[in-house]
Amino acid sequence: MPLQRSNTADKFIVDRRKPHRNSDVARAVRKTRDRLSQQAGSLDFDRELLKLHARTMVVSAVAIPLLVLAVAAIGRLAGLDSQITIWALSTLLCYTIVAFMARRVERTEAAELDPAQTRRDFLIGHFLCGLGWAWFAWIGCNTCQVDQFHVAKAMVILVAMAMTAVLASSLGGALFATFAIPVAVYVYTIMHLWTPIEATMAALLIAALPFFGYVARHLNQASLMVLSFRSEKDALIAEVETAKSMSDEARRRAEDANMAKSRFLASMSHELRTPLNAILGFSEVMANEVLGPMNNPTYRDYAHDVHESGQHLLDLINEILDLSRIEAGRYQLNEEPVVLVTIVEDCCHMMELRARNKDIRIIQEFEETLPRLFADERAVRQITLNLLSNSIKFTPSGGEVRVRVGWTAGGGQYISVKDNGPGIPDEEIPVVLSAFGQGSIAIKSAEQGTGLGLPIVQGLLAMHGGEFELHSKLREGTEAIAIFPLSRVMEELPALPTKAVAATRGRR
Repeated sequence: MPLQRSNTADKFIVDRRKPHRNSDVARAVRKTRDRLSQQAGSLDFDRELLKLHARTMVVSAVAIPLLVLAVAAIGRLAGLDSQITIWALSTLLCYTIVAFMARRVERTEAAELDPAQTRRDFLIGHFLCGLGWAWFAWIGCNTCQVDQFHVAKAMVILVAMAMTAVLASSLGGALFATFAIPVAVYVYTIMHLWTPIEATMAALLIAALPFFGYVARHLNQASLMVLSFRSEKDALIAEVETAKSMSDEARRRAEDANMAKSRFLASMSHELRTPLNAILGFSEVMANEVLGPMNNPTYRDYAHDVHESGQHLLDLINEILDLSRIEAGRYQLNEEPVVLVTIVEDCCHMMELRARNKDIRIIQEFEETLPRLFADERAVRQITLNLLSNSIKFTPSGGEVRVRVGWTAGGGQYISVKDNGPGIPDEEIPVVLSAFGQGSIAIKSAEQGTGLGLPIVQGLLAMHGGEFELHSKLREGTEAIAIFPLSRVMEELPALPTKAVAATRGRR
């Protein structure tokens, strides 16, 4: 059976490692991503894309107008008439209208935008700009001194098309709304010439329009992905903040409940112990017939039962108080140099009578030269007695309990209590290691306990910086190991080589 550990006392029957929570978190994150990816065509993303397009048009408002002014200036120098100037002014007016429209959309809250209306206004503005470029494609040059004027016009339209594809990529259809008519006008104006160079430029413009449309569409998808990731990030941050708030509230409630429990135990311990002492004392006097014989033997048996029940209740109260102090961090260790072998040997002698009554042998295997341990003697005794009590309780008559004390591979010291009882099923080990947890064998057993022994052992070992290990195999027995670290050993021992450690464990 694999090694089972639990380093802290837990009052809930849970597996503190909780591996299933990782899959739950991953499933929640995946569900959130799927939900956000399905919102790609939603109105919220449409508004964000329109805001992004407006921001881009405002930031780059002078890019294409500078191209228009440069073309107009070069045209005037090349001998074009005032038509080029009028074209430049009208085109600049169209781009100015688009810029003002973008500025208005940028200043408007996204929730207040009408996506359909805003998109329609933007497309109309780009269409008006396209009419300006169509006018440019229609302009002729009979008197200018520019060779291959139609080629120059095609190059200018091609540059403007590329700039529009990049700048207006957030608005689907903006490129075709702007340059579909200019390309058609250009092809129409050179049809009567149709020289190889003009035909090549016309074909280039016709092919460039869908190519730049493809580029603009991919840029639009990239922008959409960025918005999706940002929305996903915001949603995940909101979920984390919500979970943190819930965790803080749960922690506050747990702290309040723990404080209330501590106050209750502190106030009730005296109220419970006082009548219990009277019950135990008087029942013991009656059972032992100190003040005279009891003629009815049934009464004497009742007195024994009352005494045993009171003692059980007192032990339960003491264990609950010990576990409560350990969980609250108020258990004070009275640390001093102790000899581990001596303590364990005394505990074995204390449990010898109980084991003999069930015909159980306690076999002791102790290292002879163990150094002293810096620990709380009372806590070490309690650890040993709890482990021995559990083993004797669940070992059948005629069985044996093997107690070992030795030093670990790392130079620490350990107490091992192994029995040949019925063992513990794998699925019940987390239950057994939890407070008030009892396995199915313990529930069916006539000697039921409180379920606090092992949690107290874990808590006391944790306060010493040690570890608790539980090995068990069904129908073969259980081994409980309490390990004290090297830092507790007052005279350090060198660590065993790996092969020697394996051989030592093999002999066990």
